[in-house]
Amino acid sequence: MAEDGSLPPRASIPSGDNSVWADVSPLLQAACQDLQEGELIHGDNFNLFAAMSALEIMDPKMDSGIACTYYSLDEAIENGVAPIPISADKTTDVRCMIDIMDHLLACEATWHKGHSLAQTVYSCLYLLRPERTSSHALLHSYCKVIRATCKAILSVVSQARTHEEEDLFTMAYGLPLSGDGDEKCLSMLNAVEETISRQLRACKVSSSKRRVSEDIEPLQNNPDLEEGYCKALLCRLRFRKHFYHLLMSMKRPQGRGLELARKHIASCISEIDYIRKCSEFLRANAHGISEQNLDNTTASGCQPIGFDASLNCRLSAPTPPRSIKIHSWEKALEYFMKLLQDLDVVCSYSLDPSLEAALLFVVKFQKSRPDLVARAHLQLLLVQDGKLYGRDPMFSMITGAAGLPGVTENYDFQKNEFMVQLGQLVINLLKILCTNAAWQRRKLGKMLQDWHVTYVQLEMTLKGEFEEASKTSNNKKICFKIYQHILAWVEEQTYWIAFRFLNLGFELELYSVHDYCMVYWYIYVVLIKLTEKKHLRMAMSSDSAKKKTKKKRDSFKDGEIDYQIPAAVMFLQSQIYLAEGLSMMFAALRNECRIVPLQSPFNTEHEIFIQQFELLQKACVPDHISYVSFKESTMHANFSVSILLKIIMWCCF
Repeated sequence: MAEDGSLPPRASIPSGDNSVWADVSPLLQAACQDLQEGELIHGDNFNLFAAMSALEIMDPKMDSGIACTYYSLDEAIENGVAPIPISADKTTDVRCMIDIMDHLLACEATWHKGHSLAQTVYSCLYLLRPERTSSHALLHSYCKVIRATCKAILSVVSQARTHEEEDLFTMAYGLPLSGDGDEKCLSMLNAVEETISRQLRACKVSSSKRRVSEDIEPLQNNPDLEEGYCKALLCRLRFRKHFYHLLMSMKRPQGRGLELARKHIASCISEIDYIRKCSEFLRANAHGISEQNLDNTTASGCQPIGFDASLNCRLSAPTPPRSIKIHSWEKALEYFMKLLQDLDVVCSYSLDPSLEAALLFVVKFQKSRPDLVARAHLQLLLVQDGKLYGRDPMFSMITGAAGLPGVTENYDFQKNEFMVQLGQLVINLLKILCTNAAWQRRKLGKMLQDWHVTYVQLEMTLKGEFEEASKTSNNKKICFKIYQHILAWVEEQTYWIAFRFLNLGFELELYSVHDYCMVYWYIYVVLIKLTEKKHLRMAMSSDSAKKKTKKKRDSFKDGEIDYQIPAAVMFLQSQIYLAEGLSMMFAALRNECRIVPLQSPFNTEHEIFIQQFELLQKACVPDHISYVSFKESTMHANFSVSILLKIIMWCCF
């Protein structure tokens, strides 16, 4: 049906030999008169599941529509939608080629933000028939590098499995992601770049020397525009070349290509600056209708040739007929600048062989809110072949984080099923921290139970080893000691995950005003436990180090040594004061002034407590903490208490 509700002419609808078309307008009109909003027409076999999967007629997000310009790719090509050559006039051909490049960049940015490949990058008809562009060297090489780039990004995101966030990202819908000779895309692109560079050099020579360059065919017909068009094409080709090199460099195992990748990132950023500078020239010499508005998908402001987003909705049956808006040219450049900056942060990481440093780096990196592609690259850098950076075994990372860096890996207990399970939990934690904030919080909450179960299992193993350790060889005693350190680290890490889980609620704006009191109070309780476990683990590690290095003649000096609290523990202590002060402040406002509402109009405070902390309570993090303990801690809060705590906070900082 057309947008106005009428049926298109029968002649425009292709039909088979056995097709019989009938006008259903009277039926639809009668149904509209009898049906109320929300009601459905259904048959005997039309159940609720079928209703949820049904298309809503005239909804642009659900109904692809029967009225479209072309019903097949061949029909669109025959009608000149994607001509080759683009134009008989060389100047127009170059202009249109630049518009195609710009629109493809905008489509690529839109795809990266979660829309389907079929309705963005592959809305370009030139990509759907790779063999057609072989006679046009510039277009052919550019299409090849676009396909190769899309394939590389699809591979990275699929391996990282972050595509769960955007289920459409990795769906190819049978599109031609690979063409013959795409692996040679860079050599073809370099050849085209060299040709255009020679044309640029030729147009810059003085008239007295122009005879030398008469054998070089100009890019287009107007000598006054030759330099501008050459520069506009070159910066776009070079951006593509360096961006593809960047992707290939970052794929090298164990971070061996990061230094080279940073050089290509710098080149990409430089080429984007040149692309922006060329925009005034392109707008001044735009062909056709050029409007100065923020929604333009090309630098010139003109509509590109060779695109039809609705065609793939009919060619690829699984493609959801979403109504999408392609990013503007300016937004596309901004997106790629942000992507390059995020990738530069990833490439500049020193690959510190410390699990704690890796975890803190990911958390810090997430503060810049990187998009899907950057986070996928980070995850593949961190976890390769079940190892940190593809080189450091997880067992070594865990023992190092637990304060046992000198432990050899020859003990049998590293093959214990609980230790293997713990290594997998660490890998999963790194991967989860690379997802977006919403997925990260949801998965961290569920993961807490796994960490708690692993802790209980290790604790039972430790108790079983306790009696044997005192009766057998030194190896057993060493294993018992290692179990103690790892057990303390697992408990500390569980509380760190809980702290991260609670903090993400603020980032996602999941808490309302009347929730702040209980949230800060729960953070306060978790931080106390986290500080205790960290302090205990660091003290155990410090004692182990002292026993290895202490000499007998220095034993009498032990009493003179002043014990200093580690900086990490002091920082956690300051956070404890802050959380306690905020929770008491909100409790006092609620108890005395009633500025903060006592409860939601829809749920009791007890129900809200259960909803917010259900996953923490199931994992017993912390143990013996309930709504009753929260009420007992805050029911007597008043302003004198809150003021006192604020003074403590300021003193702490």
